[in-house]
Amino acid sequence: MSTPFSQKRELGQHFLVDENILGVIGRLAELETRDVVLEVGPGLGVLTVFLADRVARVHAIELDQTLAPYLRERLAGHPNVELTFADALAAPLGELDPPATKLVANLPYSIATPLVVESLRGLPMVGLWCVMVQREVADRFFASPRTKAYGAVSVLVQLASERSGFHPVARTCFRPPPNVDSALVAFRRRPEWRPAPRLDEIVHAAFAHRRKTLANSLELSGIVSREEAVASLAKLGREPDARAEALEPEAFPRLAELLT
Repeated sequence: MSTPFSQKRELGQHFLVDENILGVIGRLAELETRDVVLEVGPGLGVLTVFLADRVARVHAIELDQTLAPYLRERLAGHPNVELTFADALAAPLGELDPPATKLVANLPYSIATPLVVESLRGLPMVGLWCVMVQREVADRFFASPRTKAYGAVSVLVQLASERSGFHPVARTCFRPPPNVDSALVAFRRRPEWRPAPRLDEIVHAAFAHRRKTLANSLELSGIVSREEAVASLAKLGREPDARAEALEPEAFPRLAELLT
């Protein structure tokens, strides 16, 4: 069967074709025979086959149904792969049986950030992520406060996890080659992490108007009045004109508790 290399730009498809990178993925993902892996966007199945040969179960979720004939043929000899054609952002991933313990994927660019954030919250059994994403997205996940890359996603990812690995990936590892740099980033869940009520909403509101102070941004987003926000910041020992990017991730759960 011919290989279906027709890329769908609207799906952010860049198929992984260089098998040399698989060893790096296996190392960063710390693959074990007992693992149940969720792979979103298997594409041509290069990573899927690699995973299936090393773990107990692979849940592969693919949106592009035109890949079905090729993928089913390639995965025919791997009964431990469950291939599902669905939108991963809409699919009930929390109902996978058995539940995924790791998320290992070359994520489509268009869904990488929301999928990672949602999986941190909605897939409590996942303890480790190893994902291929745009380099700027990988940098954003673990950006430091007071940097341009630091934002709501940085806060939510860092509160729930800690980075365990990083590896830049050449554009030639994909077909078609993307116009941006990519990277593998691995991170582990913090087992003690429990999000405060409305934390996600408040973090996103805090960064919604980056040119505004944090108090003004919260007011403009309809969370609380500016006066209430300033009073809560004072209890944190912050100035009324503090901006969201000046707060370290650990300050936001306390802020959320004060605001709610």
